[in-house]
Amino acid sequence: MAPPRDVVKIAVQMRDAIPQLIQLDQAKPLAAVVKEVCDAWSLAHSERYALQFADGHRRYITENNRTEIKNGSILCLSTAPDLEAEQLLGGLQSGSHEGRREALRHFVLLAPDMTFAQEVISRDGLQRLGIIIEDGDDLGEVLALALKAFLELMEHGVVSWETLSIPFVRKVVCYVNMNLMDASVQPLALGLLESVTLSSPALGQLVKSEVPLDRLLVHLQVMNQQLQTKAMALLTALLQGASPTERKHMLDYLWQRNLRQFIYKNIIHSAAPLGDEMAHHLYVLQSLTLGLLEPRMRTPLDPYSQEQREQLQALRQAAFEPEGESLGAGLNADRRRSLCAREFRKLGFSVSDRYPAPHPASSQGCCCSRGLRPFLSSPFPLPQNSNPAQDLEHVPPGLLALDNMLYFSRHAPSAYSRFVLENSSREDKHECPFARSSIQLTVLLCELLRVGEPCSETAQDFSPMFFGQDQSFHELFCVSIQLLNKTWKEMRATQEDFDKVMQVVREQLARTLALKPSSLELFRTKVNALTYGEVLRLRQTERLHQEGTLAPPILELREKLKPELMSLIRQQRLLRLCEGTLFRKISSRRRQDKLWFCCLSPNHKVLQYGDVEDNASPPAPESLPEQLPVADIRALLTGKDCPHIRDKGSVKQNKDLYELAFTISYDHGEEEAYLNFIAPSKREFHLWTDGLSTLLGSPMGSEQTRLDLEQLLTMETKLRLLELENVPIPEQPPPIPPPPTNFNFCYDCSIAEP
Repeated sequence: MAPPRDVVKIAVQMRDAIPQLIQLDQAKPLAAVVKEVCDAWSLAHSERYALQFADGHRRYITENNRTEIKNGSILCLSTAPDLEAEQLLGGLQSGSHEGRREALRHFVLLAPDMTFAQEVISRDGLQRLGIIIEDGDDLGEVLALALKAFLELMEHGVVSWETLSIPFVRKVVCYVNMNLMDASVQPLALGLLESVTLSSPALGQLVKSEVPLDRLLVHLQVMNQQLQTKAMALLTALLQGASPTERKHMLDYLWQRNLRQFIYKNIIHSAAPLGDEMAHHLYVLQSLTLGLLEPRMRTPLDPYSQEQREQLQALRQAAFEPEGESLGAGLNADRRRSLCAREFRKLGFSVSDRYPAPHPASSQGCCCSRGLRPFLSSPFPLPQNSNPAQDLEHVPPGLLALDNMLYFSRHAPSAYSRFVLENSSREDKHECPFARSSIQLTVLLCELLRVGEPCSETAQDFSPMFFGQDQSFHELFCVSIQLLNKTWKEMRATQEDFDKVMQVVREQLARTLALKPSSLELFRTKVNALTYGEVLRLRQTERLHQEGTLAPPILELREKLKPELMSLIRQQRLLRLCEGTLFRKISSRRRQDKLWFCCLSPNHKVLQYGDVEDNASPPAPESLPEQLPVADIRALLTGKDCPHIRDKGSVKQNKDLYELAFTISYDHGEEEAYLNFIAPSKREFHLWTDGLSTLLGSPMGSEQTRLDLEQLLTMETKLRLLELENVPIPEQPPPIPPPPTNFNFCYDCSIAEP
């Protein structure tokens, strides 16, 4: 009889005692279960004992977690958590150094358990640990154990980090700032300060003021992976707690101290593997650094800002005015406006019919108002019908797009000029608009890199390339805008295809970023290798994988189906030959004025053919005057090998004919004769050449055969797998077990039972 559902079979062990195998009734109170176990070992005062899981962190079993006990679990009988807490806290006050150390060791083992932690906290255990940490009598193992126990107790969230005293935090900061310190103490002190900074803004400011950035840089340069990880954790915590302005100053200082180069060379490319915690902190550092771009991304261009107008003019001049020259010299204001408008259009800015209104802050005056003064004082004022500023008024990307365009024009001037001039010389419908492309590409990069989004608490997907390059976002834009131009040409795109091109570029960038290239040059190589054709191929492959078409069992099934389906295609081709086709004769003057009909006899032994009149229906096979036995056919010729194509001059002039031409060579007495065909369409050409190849016993190699076979395989495979919908198909077949060592278990039916 099966045991009740609430009963589990477990083992209970105790030091220096024989283990018990019992059936634990989950409906019975836990105190009663502990009493039965104690009675079996003749232990009095069962209230002094408790059950723990024997493996893992040896957590105490309570009424809340007893459902985790399963059949086969191993438990141990130990001291109750309240008594254990009393004994260990008493050991902390022991005058013996060794006794205190042993108590702390046991403390660290039990501190992760919530039940034990609550008992310790209720008995002022945190305060006693705090005294040991603040006194700092022993800067070695005892201090490290006290810090670890304190951290474990605080992680339960029973006590808020904000309740810590300022002297206590300053003492921990002192441990971080000390030069000669035990290697096990400083990582724990850094971890404690990280939790303080993230949980308490007030104490976080104290930590920020007491722990200099240079000290954290020193810890990062120590070849101790645990110390590096905790120093990076505190650094990212301080950056997260800082205001945007303070964060920018802090990051600028860190980059000046070559933190980026150190991370790239000594952490990312170190011999030791990168841990998950360090990967998360590098992701946070990357996100916070990219977050500095958010104000520019959220700020629209101000058409009344003289600085921003000069930046737009610099963008135009870099593309169309050689250094030291001015194309508008000697032109009046109207001509300069016209020239300026035309050049901004070539840059890919949109055209507007509205003229900017006066600045709101300057309502008096007309032409001399403060808002319009820059328009009139500039040597190349923006014309009335062209206002490139309006393209950058949308956020995102706002001014960040202008920053990218300026960076590209200044740091890659030859590539910038080539991009603009190459597209301005194309036909209007095929030109790639630089400004519009740059604006949309900036939005795309912000989305892919999650600029402005809050940091995830668990993500680890940082890009090593980010730490290998100064101005990584702008450099990435320079590579991406050239990729966009390359993809535009590969797709032979027009203005109407702009969104399609951006979708392909998004896929190219996303796929390459997912590979986590270690440098910008490697990124450039990989993304340029991912051409438009390669993207289409990957899409097709992924679609087939989603359908399960490329799974090994499915491929094996398709291979088994191929012979049967190829036989079906051959039958269809022969039936098509039996139906027959009307062909046109090509005279020497290439007049297609005569028709003739050819078909295969029902027994597949004779080709019957003859001339027919125009507009006549296909004749009956028996009425055709000419016959060609299949047995007399020597070979099938196609294309330029056909004699009636060779006789008509160059292949280039007869390209439309040789793609549809085929010839049957056959024995006519002792001579070789030819029956020449010009198929009415490419499909008929494939059907007839496949059918004749079948009659000759040759393989069918036409494109139509490949398409038909793929269609039939797809349909037949889906029909065969119809009942397995939503059932995962394993990649490999299940292993066949080895045969038994003997077959003595076989039953002999010839032996009669008594």
